[in-house]
Amino acid sequence: MAQMLSIDDWVERLAAIPAREFTLERVQAFLAAHGVKPETLEPYLFFSKGNYTRNLIFKNDLFECMGICWEVGQASRIHNHRGQNCWMATPVGRLRVQNFRVENRDATKGACRLVPTDAFDMDPDHAAAVNPLEPVHQVLNLLEFNQRAVSVHVYSKPFDSCEIYSREKGTYFDVSLHYTSEYGRLNPEEKLL
Repeated sequence: MAQMLSIDDWVERLAAIPAREFTLERVQAFLAAHGVKPETLEPYLFFSKGNYTRNLIFKNDLFECMGICWEVGQASRIHNHRGQNCWMATPVGRLRVQNFRVENRDATKGACRLVPTDAFDMDPDHAAAVNPLEPVHQVLNLLEFNQRAVSVHVYSKPFDSCEIYSREKGTYFDVSLHYTSEYGRLNPEEKLL
């Protein structure tokens, strides 16, 4: 049974892990042993009917922690994390992660073929890490789950762009990333539906 912590205590303990020990295995063990009390996330959460939201909770040179809010039926685009590690916990609701293998990548044309591989569900009892050997994935709050979800993502190191993949077109391209809110304050340019 995981020890339940406020998000502030959770981040403080995560930040206490020395940089040399901030490994895939060490942080995954931390997530397995420490859950986030859902009610403590409230100041950081902004939902939108239009798209899932990315809400920055903490950031330093080693990692950033984000609360991602998912309405029923929302999904991320298929994406990577620029070679950075990613860990995910789901204190509220349930989410599906679908992984993909990239084949026939042609950087000159921005073309590739995606092959779905394994998929798994995350919920308050099951945290996960992105496999660095197969880092392309999609996160989905399926209609059948029938409830909002909140996931807490830890990225090491922080990054501000990623590659987005289109299975239908067989293409990929770069996109810049932004936060819906930072430290509990909605960014002025955001329009929540």
